Amino acid sequence: MPKTPERCQEIREETRKKILHDAMLYFARNGFAGTKISDLADYIGIGQGTMYIYFKSKEELFKEIFAVCNNDKEIRDLKTLSRLPISAKKKINKLSETVIAKLEQDENYAAKITLTTQVLFEQNNFISESTTYQSEIYKYTAKIVEQGQKEKSVVGGSSMKLADFYWSVVYLYALKKLFTTKYETITVDDLQRVLLKDDN
Repeated sequence: MPKTPERCQEIREETRKKILHDAMLYFARNGFAGTKISDLADYIGIGQGTMYIYFKSKEELFKEIFAVCNNDKEIRDLKTLSRLPISAKKKINKLSETVIAKLEQDENYAAKITLTTQVLFEQNNFISESTTYQSEIYKYTAKIVEQGQKEKSVVGGSSMKLADFYWSVVYLYALKKLFTTKYETITVDDLQRVLLKDDN
């Protein structure tokens, strides 16, 4: 029996979602420069021609994946957290709990962290807003750091460098989750220790 137009549309949408999901993991593991469409199609399990039905180029596919990774909700949540009338120590604890839980439960989150960081490293010209996600994440983390420094609960130093250090540790463990089979995550205490003073 021939497929209905509705079922054909469902199949197209399912295929597109599979390409985006699997390509996100592949780009996260291999980077933009290290990805060939032919290898990516093999990894996904579809023909190279099928890839081009959905996306005209590797650049177009990567832009769409990066747009998905550029999660406005995460930025809004961190912005809200930075403004809550609670201590910076509690904010850092909440942020660390959320990050660790996502790393443990969601391979896509690890891929998102990895991809956004790689974009900063590769400086791809075809994504002009490439630092938006990371800079917003850093900006609100730095605000929490500055609050904690005033409260004497956070180590001294440049708030932006400390934010960068914090997210670099997250990036390292996101890579471990993607690349290793015996993935051991850090604990909330381990991650907090990046920012908090030992005596707190």
